Order: sequence, then C-alpha cells, then structure tokens
Amino acid sequence: MNLTSDQLIFWQHGFFKLNQTIVTTWAMMLLMAFGAMLITRRLRTEGKISRWQGALEIIVTTLETQIKEVGLAAPRKYLAFLGTLFVFVATCAVCIIIPGYKPPTESLSTTAALALCVFLAVPLYGIREQGLGGYLKTYTQPTIIMLPFNIISELSRTLALAVRLFGNMMSGVMIVGILLTITPFLFPIVMTALGLLTGMVQAYIFTILAGVYIAAATLVPKPQGVPIPASKPLPKQT
Repeated sequence: MNLTSDQLIFWQHGFFKLNQTIVTTWAMMLLMAFGAMLITRRLRTEGKISRWQGALEIIVTTLETQIKEVGLAAPRKYLAFLGTLFVFVATCAVCIIIPGYKPPTESLSTTAALALCVFLAVPLYGIREQGLGGYLKTYTQPTIIMLPFNIISELSRTLALAVRLFGNMMSGVMIVGILLTITPFLFPIVMTALGLLTGMVQAYIFTILAGVYIAAATLVPKPQGVPIPASKPLPKQT
C-alpha cells in the first residue's frame, strides 16, 4: 500500500521522477483551465445567465466576502491568488470520488509548494502596499527585540500550512481506503462523502489563513503619538 502518491513512479531518468503526484497535479491544472475556458466563454452581464455562470458568480462573491472579512479592504486585488488556491485544493478534494485517484494534496511536496507560494506572496503584497521600507519595519514591531521572533514566525507558519493540509488530506484518503477494504459497501460511501466535506473545509481554511497572513503584511500601521484635539468647552449655563 502506497502511503502517498509520490511512491507510485511511472517513469524515471536519473534523479528526475515522474510520479503520480506530478501527473495528477498537471491533470488538475488542465481540468481547471479547461473548465474555466468553458464557463467563461459565454459570460453575460444581463439577461438570463447559464447555471455554470450562476455557480461561478456565487463562488466569486463568497470568496470576495470572506477575503474582505479577514481584513483586506480591496478583495479584488487578492481574488486571483487566493481564489486559485481555494479552487485547486477544492478540486483535488472533489475528485476523490474517481476510483484509483489520489489527490496531489496528500503529498507533502504539493502542500509545501502551495505553502511556499503563500510565503512568497505575503512579502510581495506587503511591499506593494507599504513599500520595501514600510514592510521591513513590520518585523520590528512592536520593538526591535521582536525581529528574530517575527522571522521565526514567518517560517513556522509556512511549515504549519504545508503540514496541516498534508496531514488532513492524507489521513482522510487512508481512512477511506482502509474502509473500502474492510467493508466495501455502504459505509465507505458515507466516508467518501465525509472526505469530500473535509477536503472543502481544508480548502477554505488554507485560503483563509493565506488571506490572514497577507492582511497582516499589507496593514499599514497607524502613526503613534498623534495628539487628540481638545474638545471645546461647554458654554456656561446661567
């Protein structure tokens, strides 16, 4: 029994290995690109819209609302990145209903790559909003003593993103596989449905955490020591 899709190798030449993780990852990317092309080729701004466009608008509107709630005032700036993360992880989770399919998100290499994308996106968005100097100052907040701790926090949360998604996705797939062997009838169907729900929840959590990290990097600190204007004295009553 292969614990992860990395262990199933289709072709190898030297150090390069074409394993199931790479194949399924590219398959998911092609599926998403082809699906996006089909859904968006006949978008309409008025009149009757298709069911696919309606579903797409619900997803986009919901993502924009959630992105705004984590502290990003202009969600459209971050929708392309965060939305792609959500759709990719969710698509990988939904496809577990296909026999013999193993989601690439059950591989630590895939989840590490996704976490690395977030790790790079956070300073890029932060620099774009605050400038290089303003973003670097966030590492010394509230005092310069916090500099090493903020750097460690930046690295550890990236590791936590990768391990959390990897652990939850792999455990769910393994449980379904074991139950299919023991009780190959009704119960695995219920567990597969539970696995779909778990995958969607993990996609949501991963996206929201990425949004929270970006919001923390793009938040412009308020200037300290701004004097509060004195209130006008009340008129004397006679």
